[in-house]
Amino acid sequence: MITEKLARFVTDTPLADIPRDILAGARDALIDTVGVALAGTLEPVAEIAARWVSELGAKPQATVWGQITATSPAEAAFANGLSAHALDFDDSLPSLRGHPSATMVPAALAVAEVTRASGAQVLAAYALGLEIAGKLGRAIGQGHYLQGWHSTATIGAFSATAVAACLWRLDAQRLRIAWGLAASQMSGLVRNFGTMTKPFHAGHAARTGVLSAWMARQGFTADDAIFEGERGVLDTYGGKDGMRLDELAERLGKPWEMTEPGIYVKRWPCCYCNHRPIGGLLELMREHDIEAGEIQGISVGFPPGADNALVSHSPGTGLEGKFSIEYVAAALVLDGKITLESFTDAMVQRPAVRAMMAKTRRYRIEDRGVYSGVVGYNDVAIETRRGSFQKRVDRVPGSPAWPMTASDRVEKFLDCAGRVLGQPGSERLLDLLRRCEELADLGELVAGTLPPSHAAGGAKAAALSAG
Repeated sequence: MITEKLARFVTDTPLADIPRDILAGARDALIDTVGVALAGTLEPVAEIAARWVSELGAKPQATVWGQITATSPAEAAFANGLSAHALDFDDSLPSLRGHPSATMVPAALAVAEVTRASGAQVLAAYALGLEIAGKLGRAIGQGHYLQGWHSTATIGAFSATAVAACLWRLDAQRLRIAWGLAASQMSGLVRNFGTMTKPFHAGHAARTGVLSAWMARQGFTADDAIFEGERGVLDTYGGKDGMRLDELAERLGKPWEMTEPGIYVKRWPCCYCNHRPIGGLLELMREHDIEAGEIQGISVGFPPGADNALVSHSPGTGLEGKFSIEYVAAALVLDGKITLESFTDAMVQRPAVRAMMAKTRRYRIEDRGVYSGVVGYNDVAIETRRGSFQKRVDRVPGSPAWPMTASDRVEKFLDCAGRVLGQPGSERLLDLLRRCEELADLGELVAGTLPPSHAAGGAKAAALSAG
């Protein structure tokens, strides 16, 4: 059975069999995700989630990062997953066609906190979950996303379940059941991009993972071969263009998804479909000393599928602006950079930006392939009084082919986490995250996500503050 083979890989792979570089990649993903999640806690969508958790009044077992609140593991995973995706600054995995860490890291830390798991166990669970995310993403095919499903949410439910099952030490049979339950909760529509519901997708998937694993652990029942056969996940949701899952199941860890295609880390806090054009436009401006005042037009060409997530052509809010190449290109040439501050309503509504957006157009490049924000290329051009400057961009910023430097990643983390923890707190947390594999109990690390005056004691301190 295919589902059995996938489950046994997750539950039976010894920590010692996971290569050191794979665990190091998991650590880097943990650092990036916690950082962007902390910045995300300042967003209205995360504040609403924190109010929900507070009103729910669940037993305080797991910490809501950046908030003086503790709740059940499932609801902590929900709130933290939502924060991790709130800014659209979290990492991506091309084989998933989505964001792997925003669902898995919140699930992992929520369960680790109640099981007192070690850092090494968390990193192993993440690496195994990433294999499930990537292999299922390849199997479900490009058509799944192109039909309107948000893979971060749908496939993310299964990888988050795998992570939670690892840390609760479920056997393969219980994980198969947990996946059957998760399948009846998989959801998330691309139509909701540009609204608060997109980060809700990640939070829901993280909660689904924790809830499904917990229920299976208690003896709950569900179909235990959900990835195969008629009316299974692939038969129901698959795009009919995916790879055979039985063949993919033979390739688990051969190579690891962490290695091929690797995790893509965002340099800018917006949809990844914007990133190749951002990189290309920045290079054009630097190479030809182009100033905003001389720009007469901007054009960005997308091959099929490469701008599916860019649902807003004339955004009116900062959130909509994250999914608009028209806005991102205009803001970039006017401001010379894209930052967290670029995506406020006031920044989107500036008259100068609206005028530059009117000079910006996107167009379709004829191509028989199917592409995405992390697979493919873009053609970018800037028209000026001096002439037209153009180039094709076939690398993705933040990918293994165009990576962020170590200092860039540290700067990103400290900027994001520092908005909640201040400089000393963010530096302490970064040190704990870097030493994650050495920690026997992740409680100290999770406590480091709380604002300075409440950092001692993790969920316990948060519970006392709330009570």
